Parts: sequence; structure tokens; C-alpha cells
Amino acid sequence: MILNQAGTRRFKAYTSKHLDELLQRAGLDDAERLKVRAVATVLPFRTNAYVVDELIDWSAAPEDPIYRLVFPQADMLPATDVAGLADLLKAEAPNAEVQAAANQVRKKLNPHPAGQLDLNVPRIGQESVPGMQHKYPETVLFFPKQGQTCHAYCTYCFRWAQFVGDADLKFASDDVEQLITYVRAHPEVTSVLLTGGDPMIMGETVLRRYVEPLLEVEQLESIRIGTKSLAYWPQRFTTDPDADDTLRLFEQVKAAGKNLAFMAHFSHPRELESPLVGEAVERIIGTGATIRTQAPLIRSINDDSALWREMWRRQHAMGMIPYYMFVERDTGPQDYFAVPLGRGYEIFRDAYAGVSGLCRTVRGPSMSATPGKVCVDGVTEIAGQKVFVLHLIQARDPALVGKPFFARYDARASWLTDLRPAFADRFPFQQAAQETRLSA
Repeated sequence: MILNQAGTRRFKAYTSKHLDELLQRAGLDDAERLKVRAVATVLPFRTNAYVVDELIDWSAAPEDPIYRLVFPQADMLPATDVAGLADLLKAEAPNAEVQAAANQVRKKLNPHPAGQLDLNVPRIGQESVPGMQHKYPETVLFFPKQGQTCHAYCTYCFRWAQFVGDADLKFASDDVEQLITYVRAHPEVTSVLLTGGDPMIMGETVLRRYVEPLLEVEQLESIRIGTKSLAYWPQRFTTDPDADDTLRLFEQVKAAGKNLAFMAHFSHPRELESPLVGEAVERIIGTGATIRTQAPLIRSINDDSALWREMWRRQHAMGMIPYYMFVERDTGPQDYFAVPLGRGYEIFRDAYAGVSGLCRTVRGPSMSATPGKVCVDGVTEIAGQKVFVLHLIQARDPALVGKPFFARYDARASWLTDLRPAFADRFPFQQAAQETRLSA
């Protein structure tokens, strides 16, 4: 164990260069480890000593859910792609050749789903604004340049393209002045979400450079921070050298009359068990911030209603607000992790039925798709036809928010694009898109 002067563990990252050594702890043989290393040339790998030593049950690896949450799996990509990359690694091919082959595989994985590059990037005049997205009127996403990594990478991460070193795939900016200019030019914006990556990978002095200017923007009601740090490195808020300064910055947001919404990702109940997490949560809430929790439904990791019920109840008891169950997005290894929508609804419903009304702040299962956040409200039969009942929690077109619509039931469907309209020839958002094109 690595200790600092205060007797607490310092952060230690593990990357691809440590992968083979760590895989041996999971009991994988040479051929299996080679396949995993091949997958890791395409999808990013990073974890840390806290996850490795405190969260993973190595006696259950490679089936342990936390292990599967952070370690690539040999069958996450098509077998032919994995075999080709493994052959290059075995032959000790030049790194440039390996990366060229990996890039070809990445191009097939839909690195930026839901219109992130062509529909979400805002403009000032005729110029695209780098490092920002503006999909819904009220909320702007900003990707701080120094926050585009994480304490550990989730294998299911829909933002995997941020971490593979390709500048063309990455959102990032350190131009806070441009962010302020854009927000002030759009009075409908009331919330800025700092995202990544993970903004909490930044030290307090860097984080402050992004947060403080936002406090001067009168129209803003909230600042959000999307982060996995509570699960993967709670020491960020307890024993890290700048933990206290970070909490004082959070207090400053509250004192400025704005809500600090801490958007915490917890994917499995085990991530909540450490006393360090409880202490970190108490300290954050003590600043006046709110903590809202969210995660996708992930096959082989948390596709069990009992796990979600346990997570929501424990999160509520700790003072956090259950917020979203997401559907695994249509990017990266979606085929590996996706749960069919019908099964996902059953898991959500059974978990939701087992918690008190105070936990029922949670919404889902929700798809963050091109037209907006599409929620699966249920499965029913209407006029002899089995259908999904859906609605848009949030939408590019605000007029569509909250309006129910129907799709033909399909037991294999795992994403919005797999569905077909019921009782109509198109979905409401398709009709709206067509009307917009005709009027343009």
C-alpha cells in the first residue's frame, strides 16, 4: 500500500502497460490474456489501486461484477477483429500498425452517438464552438480540457472515444470566456454541466478556474458536475490534499445562490459499501450541494432488480437522490452489454415496486437517443396489439416533452432505432423532424 504523510493512500493508476499482470490475478491463461489485450487496443483501459484492492473480489474474477465493470472482456468485440489484433500483438508488430488496425475497428463502433458531432455542437456565428454541446434548450454541456480522463474507465462507457487519443473524436476546451459568452447569448440556458471524462480528476485550483466565472452569470440556476469519483476514488473528498479546498469551492457555489448538482455514477451496490464513500457523501452534502445518482443497466454487471433496489434504498439512506436508470447507448460494445428494452423495463419496474415513494424520484429505463431522453413507461396490449408505451422526458423539440407514444413490441429491441411505430406511420419526433425540413 502506498501511503502519504497523513497515513492515507495516494492515488495510483493502472493502465494498459499493467494489464497483463493484473489479468493473471483473474486466472486468465496466455491465450485469454492476449485477447483481452487486443480488445484494450481499441477500447481504453484504466483503473486504480482503490478499485483493484477494495472493490474487486478477485476470488470471483473474471465473473466478479466490478472486475467486469473496469476490465475489458475478450468477447466484447467481433471475434474476427479480436483475432486480427491479437495476431499483431503476438507478432510484436510496430505500434503504428497496431493502432491503425485498432482505429479501423473503432470506426465501426459509432464513437459519437445521438448526433453529438452534427446536431449537438453549438455555433457562435458561423463557427462551431469546441468542447461544448447544446442539445436541450436549458442545459449546456462543457468538457473542460484537463478533465478528459477518469479515475478509472468503465467498460460500458459511452464516452470511450474521449480516451483513445484521437483528437478528431474528442470534445475538450479550456476557453471559459467562450463558454460564458455563449451562455449569456442564450438566455434560455439555466444550467451548465461540466462533464467528460470526469471533471473531478482536476485539482481544486483548475476546477475553480471553470466554476468561479459561472457564478457571475445571473441567468444560471445550477452547475452540474458529472462524475464517477465517489465510486472510484472517494478520497478526492476526504483525504486528498485539496479535498477541503474543493468542498469550500462547492460552498461558494451555494453562497452565490446557485444549486450545485453533483451527478454521481454508481453502477453496483458494492461501490457504496466503503466507509470512505459515506464520509465523502456527508462532506459534499454538507456544502449545500445535492447528489443525484445515475447509471446504465448493464448486462452481466447490474441486470438484476434486487441490485437496483438495494442501490436506490442505500443511496436514499445516505442522503442522495436516485435520478436515472439509463439504457446502454448504441456505441462501443453495446451488443455485449445491452439488455433488451422489454427486460429492462421489467427490471426497473420490479426494483421500483420495492422501494418507498422517497426513492421513486428515479426515472427509467431511459434512452439518451437522437431526439431526446426516451423513457420506456411500460408494456401493454391495445386493440389486440402488444406495444411499448414511451414518452420523452427531455427533447430537442420541447413541444414533444411528456407526450406518450407507442411502439410495436419487439422482444429483441435494445435501442430506439430497433423500434417501429404502433398505430401510426411514424413516431412524433419523426413527424416533427419532417415538418422542420419542409419549412426550412
